[in-house]
Amino acid sequence: MPCPDPHDDTSRDYEQFEKELLSQDRDAARVDTADVDDTTAQRLVSELIDTDIVTPVPEDQVLVHEPSGTTFESTTQLAVFHRGWMAGRDADAEAE
Repeated sequence: MPCPDPHDDTSRDYEQFEKELLSQDRDAARVDTADVDDTTAQRLVSELIDTDIVTPVPEDQVLVHEPSGTTFESTTQLAVFHRGWMAGRDADAEAE
């Protein structure tokens, strides 16, 4: 039986293709936080306060993200954190 031609071996191409697809999946699953401007952050934090996910502490001038217990001085930092936190929770739920 003749040996297969090493130039016809496409297994490495397939592995490379699989790696590229996995990379694309990871990129698609990531949450984009670059679009969180001050207005978007204020709106999101107001919604989170209304739903009791965030508690403002006026005397300390901080916002507490209740599910994680994390404290923030900036609405933008809180908004970015919450988006990432939710994406992490969603990813964990999908993995189960």
